[in-house]
Amino acid sequence: MYSSTPASGAAEDRGDALLVVRDLKVSFRTEQGLIRAVDGISFSVAPREIVGIVGESGSGKSVSLLSVIGLIDDPNVRIEGSVVYKGQELLGLSRAALRRVRGAEIAMIFQDPMTALTPVYTIGWQIAEQYRAHNQASSRIARSRAIELLGAVGIPNPAVAVDRYPHELSGGMRQRAIIAMALSCNPSLLIADEPTTALDVTVQAQILELLQKLRQEFGSSILLITHDMGVVAEVADRVMVMYAGQIVEHGTKRDLFNDPWHPYAWGLHASIPPLSGARPARLPSIPGSPPSLLTLVAGCSFAPRCPYHFEKCSQRPRLTGQAGHEAACFIAPDRRAVARAAWPTLRRAAT
Repeated sequence: MYSSTPASGAAEDRGDALLVVRDLKVSFRTEQGLIRAVDGISFSVAPREIVGIVGESGSGKSVSLLSVIGLIDDPNVRIEGSVVYKGQELLGLSRAALRRVRGAEIAMIFQDPMTALTPVYTIGWQIAEQYRAHNQASSRIARSRAIELLGAVGIPNPAVAVDRYPHELSGGMRQRAIIAMALSCNPSLLIADEPTTALDVTVQAQILELLQKLRQEFGSSILLITHDMGVVAEVADRVMVMYAGQIVEHGTKRDLFNDPWHPYAWGLHASIPPLSGARPARLPSIPGSPPSLLTLVAGCSFAPRCPYHFEKCSQRPRLTGQAGHEAACFIAPDRRAVARAAWPTLRRAAT
């Protein structure tokens, strides 16, 4: 079920934006009650921009972007808000209209290439099928396009690889094949869902380098879902931090790494091993677990895990800030630097 509202009057609604999402809410009816997996998020993506979405598992990263392109096919789902792509509202479009947008205009790189690829068809056939679904082309032209794309994403000897089945490729090669499929129709927007998960560090670096190359050579914008702060630091222009279905902080990469404002972002930073200095006996961690979406506390959803929570946190904070850097936190701006510096000590004491 979809409910659309107009997108207007927000800082995210830039005139040059390729995608504008306003007040997106995704809820699921369950036997235990209503679960709001995404709770009123707003953001935009500009042409040729890479936007990272970071957060723990269950924070709503994948659900939010799957709903943007209509890939949540559940009779118990309710999607509200507005998703405007190139001036066209996507929420509420018919399935046929969405299929014309998906693949051709907006493509997705799925997290697990082994399950995203059909095992009984060659990778070349699957890429060609995607290409022919959106273009009037013969099988010969589509096969040539598949070979061209496999070469473009760095698969050796693409004329031979085009006839291989998914199980005949390594994990890194399968991920490249998925990227080639996504690029088959030169989409303007790529959604990459954990594209480096389960890959060794060398292959991860190659995939990240490939994503940057895609932006340069194909002019694609990229929405990058990840839980890895290192991946964000490598490729993103802007970053959104999600927690319990909400955006708790967003800003440029420089903002998020040099001067993060939200305690959850401090916890993510503190958990990264230092590259220099003394080796810590134990990395700081955020105690507890992400909250159940059925029993969210009133007010700030991070308050039960935050050492700085106080009475005002019983209210829900709104994103506030300036110059494109905002955070949903009541800690006064002049206290943030001191509070962040004390975070590792507080976390060690708590654990």
